[in-house]
Amino acid sequence: MPLKGLSFPYPPAREDGYWAPVTSTINWCEEDYYATIYSAEIVNTLTNLLFIALGAKGIRNCLKYKHDSVFLVAFLGYLLVGSGSFAFHSTLKYPMQLVDELSMIYTACLMCYATFSFSQSRTVRRVLGTSLLSLAVFITLYYHYLQDPVFHQNAFAIITAVVLFRSMYVMEVNLRPSLRAKYATPSQKLANTEQTKAQRVASEVRDRAILNEMWLLVAIGLSIFLGGFGIWALDNQYCSTIRVWRRKIGLPWGILLEGHGWWHLMTGFGSYFYLVWGIWLRHCLNERQDEYILSWPSYFSIPEVIPIKIVEGKTTNGVINGHTNGHTNGHLDREDRKSV
Repeated sequence: MPLKGLSFPYPPAREDGYWAPVTSTINWCEEDYYATIYSAEIVNTLTNLLFIALGAKGIRNCLKYKHDSVFLVAFLGYLLVGSGSFAFHSTLKYPMQLVDELSMIYTACLMCYATFSFSQSRTVRRVLGTSLLSLAVFITLYYHYLQDPVFHQNAFAIITAVVLFRSMYVMEVNLRPSLRAKYATPSQKLANTEQTKAQRVASEVRDRAILNEMWLLVAIGLSIFLGGFGIWALDNQYCSTIRVWRRKIGLPWGILLEGHGWWHLMTGFGSYFYLVWGIWLRHCLNERQDEYILSWPSYFSIPEVIPIKIVEGKTTNGVINGHTNGHTNGHLDREDRKSV
């Protein structure tokens, strides 16, 4: 029975909502049209506003701070995922389901291109782009033929895992001083010999600090994403039990047991963290570590990569994000690069 005075009973679920009948191949654990006839799954719909807000923020930052154009397109894909999911959960219509799910595949393929194409020849980039485009078309057609959500989920998971581990490898090989020296190209070795010992030491200190930032960003983002996946899996496995619990608790507290809504929130944050990491890594690969910085004042703030000159312009009495402003051979001191 709902907690007296602190909650009220759930309205009954309905089948005659504004968008009825349901044509999607999936209907999630949230009961249909209990809150309003205009949204089939109100919590699953509204939690996509986070995707939309972070997508808009990412697009604005890419344009404002001149990040590589591939990340502008990636954030457009991220925004499309949120918008498509908003429409899908509102209507439970099959076309909107495809917009939601296939935009995830397309964005993952785009990040795969961004990860594997860097520093490659034009021929390799063309072959890679054509291959990924063919893969995206195949997944689209085969998924439409199968109409099996498990196929989509596995395809997305595999592409995402490949991109993630490749990005980790690229980050370590190019930024960790010991690995960078081991795998350096002839031109990189030549550039390294032209530096003084003091410059090399300063660069190594800088890059180790950046690596620590990146691994923290990856660890938190991945933990949030996987936590959302775990909640999503439990929501699917124990849906009937969770529905009983929600009705016993009543509204508004039952909303906290909407596992798919938590999936949206947590994967939204996790995916945003990954895109920010990708932007930061790309600037480092372009040898622009001294032009950009990861702005992340606290664990409860939204990280973003911004030009250092903007941070320095906001400096008051020599303080940046609570740390003392200083330079060593043209590089920010380690303390100045601390994000959290």
